[in-house]
Amino acid sequence: MKVMKRLTSMGLTLTVALSLAACSSTPQQSAPAQGQPASPEAPKTEPTPQPAAEKVKLVYARGKDATDSTKKLVEAFQNAHPNIEVEIREMPSDTGQSHDQYVTMFSAQSSEIDVFDLDVIWPAEFAQAGYLLPLDRLMEQDGIETGKYIKGAMDAGNFGGQQWTMPKFIDAGLLFYRKDLVKEPPKTWDDLIAQAKATKGQGGTKFGYLMQAKQYEGLVCNFVEFSAAYGGKILDEQGNVAINNPATIKGLQKMIEIVKSDIVPSNITTFMETESHTAFLEGQSAFIRNWPYQFALAQDQAQSKIVDKVAIAPLPAGDAGSAAALGGWMGGINKFSKHPKESWEFLKFMTGAEGQKISAVHGGLAPTLLPVYEDADVQKASPLFANKDFVDGVSAAVSRPTTPIYPKISEVIQIEVSKALAGQQSAEQAVQNMEAKMNELMKK
Repeated sequence: MKVMKRLTSMGLTLTVALSLAACSSTPQQSAPAQGQPASPEAPKTEPTPQPAAEKVKLVYARGKDATDSTKKLVEAFQNAHPNIEVEIREMPSDTGQSHDQYVTMFSAQSSEIDVFDLDVIWPAEFAQAGYLLPLDRLMEQDGIETGKYIKGAMDAGNFGGQQWTMPKFIDAGLLFYRKDLVKEPPKTWDDLIAQAKATKGQGGTKFGYLMQAKQYEGLVCNFVEFSAAYGGKILDEQGNVAINNPATIKGLQKMIEIVKSDIVPSNITTFMETESHTAFLEGQSAFIRNWPYQFALAQDQAQSKIVDKVAIAPLPAGDAGSAAALGGWMGGINKFSKHPKESWEFLKFMTGAEGQKISAVHGGLAPTLLPVYEDADVQKASPLFANKDFVDGVSAAVSRPTTPIYPKISEVIQIEVSKALAGQQSAEQAVQNMEAKMNELMKK
């Protein structure tokens, strides 16, 4: 899926194998030995030359960065680690192509890259395939406080009881609303339905609510949010299919209720991000579910009719609270890297407080490390980062199913949920079908 690809505009095709260069500086001499002075007749001994620390070169693969944040991050790291040089390798703008090129390299046990970025839905697949270096021991020895990271972002990199990636930046579903039409954002989905009905037609609006309901990855994100808000789950902690439960059914029923109502366009099942955000920018609705990029578009006078009229809130809650589908990118270490120690130092810096501050201030990327939002420079960089509702919204992010066969699981969800939204089957039937098809996939 790409929705959040303000986050990840990528470019350039992958270059061929890169030789890792190492160089040495002038050997340093050790201090003279301590002890009694030698007699005048004794011959003087020359100090034994000691080898200098070897300079290591890392290759960091990521998408094209339209800002200078990656360059600044690498410069800051190299200043703190003068014996480690980092080369930035740009990957294709198409995330599918990027994924496939990684698979080709790692399946051949190539060490040409050391650290690389992963979409949040890749870690389980790459971990099971043996492409990633496990991080648990490294995190423990360096005292990484995982509880200070947004839980959903950290969980996205956990598979089989091990941590394989660290979260770099986050995207999450949010509720955007017209503050000229709405006094207080809705707290629950039922509240949203009521307010959407009440505001429909006001201020030139045609609808009350906009979302993404076409049969594609965005539909999965919306479904995950409804399901989790009511306490449902798709897979359990052991990776077993757990979708057939009353909470998941209730969440899907609420989703169907909204899609079938008159608060959304009659053709809402054709809406992806572009269709929904365009309608919102034209002032056609008081509410929209979308990703953080929506806020910047709403302030763009060249395309928005609602400049300075938009506010943000977490998505409405169900019985179990508010839930937002997790998007964003992770950082991992190639298992076949010849420099795992240095790679960890770079990954730790990049996903730590200093690295995430640089990415937020110079790249506009939403941190996954919660204390970074308290930094004054970060808050100045974007009104979102100083907005408690934004921080609460992304903190409610939940990952999509963590499984090596995610693309196949996603396809099942898209098909069965689409049928339910079209009235071709009930929520109960859709959930039963998803359970049966997912169990079949798990056996293969």
